[in-house]
Amino acid sequence: MTGVLTGFAVIGAIIAVGYLVALRGSLGDHGQEVLSRLAFSVGTPALLFTTLARADLSVIVSLPLLITALSTFAAAGLFVAAGVVRGWDVGRTTIGALCSSYVNSGNLGIPIAVYVLGDASLVAPVLLLQQLVVTPIALAVLDLSRPGAHTSWTARLTTPFRNPVVLGSLSGVAVAATGLHVPDAVFDPINLLGGMAVPGVLLAFGISLRGASLPGRSPEKKVVFFSVALKSVVQPLVAWALGRFVFDLPDAQLFAVVVTSALPAAQNLFTYAARYETSVVLARESVLLSTILAAPAIGVVALLLG
Repeated sequence: MTGVLTGFAVIGAIIAVGYLVALRGSLGDHGQEVLSRLAFSVGTPALLFTTLARADLSVIVSLPLLITALSTFAAAGLFVAAGVVRGWDVGRTTIGALCSSYVNSGNLGIPIAVYVLGDASLVAPVLLLQQLVVTPIALAVLDLSRPGAHTSWTARLTTPFRNPVVLGSLSGVAVAATGLHVPDAVFDPINLLGGMAVPGVLLAFGISLRGASLPGRSPEKKVVFFSVALKSVVQPLVAWALGRFVFDLPDAQLFAVVVTSALPAAQNLFTYAARYETSVVLARESVLLSTILAAPAIGVVALLLG
């Protein structure tokens, strides 16, 4: 549990700094917007490039990745189904589906993998799944659903490749797959830019909390509770059931898969919502509430399976 608490404490501290910055008005009225855009357009693509460029792509064909993918699509699919039945717009349904299934595999998943699972590489399958499959699909849907978006087949096919986050991910995978050596003179500046992604996202998130209602008190509370229930309960339960009863995973692998599935919704989902100006409240409250619930959820998993 020490690793879990340490990871959450680090994240909470940076969010708190962002909140204090907002209270002081240090970044003016557009500080959150600028930080969100900077993280989305520069920091996150750089971080994903440097992370994936050195990733072991062999985990793509692993059984844990298959279980992670199935539990991810199960949780997201349930939210999408609810969105279709309730007639929610594309932006709300897409952001809600991400909040229901897209885990914080980077700034929280890596330290928890180190301190709880004992191996940082165990979070690699979910990181690759999200960046190579989930993110391109979700951002393409958001791009194409924006007012005035082009709908020709050429535009549809090239949309993912014009998104900076997707470009950063695919470039990193290309480097890893080909074994291309990136000179330090090129890699180091990109790595430095990537270092601002996580704190930038967390600071922007903290700034957004100023004047915001507590989770569960906004008009979006029912949708927030639904997405958080899918993220914090349904996704790890599906991962456990598949790993235990369908694929008969060894205990150590089962523990790793369930812990990573129990991670909270990623803070960069708030960045996506802010960037596309859709369901910002849903993203903010879902991320915050699932993060609050993640520590006890992972603690229960550690006690039962660890």
